[in-house]
Amino acid sequence: MRFKRSIPNMFTLGNLYCGFLSIGFAADGQYKNAAILILIGMMLDSMDGRAARMLKAETPLGKELDSLADIVTFGVAPSFLVYYTYFYQFELLGFAVAGLFPLFGAYRLARFNVSTSTTSKDYFVGVPITAAGGIVALLTLFGETIPSIITTVVFTALCFLMVSRLRIPSLKEVPLPKYGTIVTLFLGATLFVIYKGTYAEFPYLIYIATPLYIAYVTYRFIRGKNKKNID
Repeated sequence: MRFKRSIPNMFTLGNLYCGFLSIGFAADGQYKNAAILILIGMMLDSMDGRAARMLKAETPLGKELDSLADIVTFGVAPSFLVYYTYFYQFELLGFAVAGLFPLFGAYRLARFNVSTSTTSKDYFVGVPITAAGGIVALLTLFGETIPSIITTVVFTALCFLMVSRLRIPSLKEVPLPKYGTIVTLFLGATLFVIYKGTYAEFPYLIYIATPLYIAYVTYRFIRGKNKKNID
């Protein structure tokens, strides 16, 4: 029983470790590696909650651990990534602006944690930090083709959208992990086409994580479909 309860936390800790590694890669100048690790963190983040519900292992510890992991992987790591790739040229001002992302993200997470019992499950209030961090990672991953001004504007907008009162559909009725599915399909289609022949530029983990996650998505889809047929 104790081991079963720890399984979702393993996914969460994996998410947190991806955030730590992303910061390290960004500091070392390996920006694509850093961005991909954030995306892998999104996959793990979408799996831990579902694993907890499947195993009936939801705990207050898991909830708090998930928030701590999210602020590192989708708050701190993207802010360092943007600083090292775009905002470094503004020196101290750029560092200060980059630091706004985890500040707004932390507030967004805290507000969500204390209001889950009073808000609808059909929508999120404000852009979730997971989605915001993933968008920043994608912009950085393809930064060679996206003007820096667009990344700067999107980054700044996401800071305020996270703490806004804008209602974002949660799509929880869709029988697939919402963030990780999009990321997996996007990466699977683009990595082979755009970065063919540059295997060494990416963490080897992506070539393990992606097929495993696709298998997980397939299982969730089939399981959800069979459940509806039984009902």
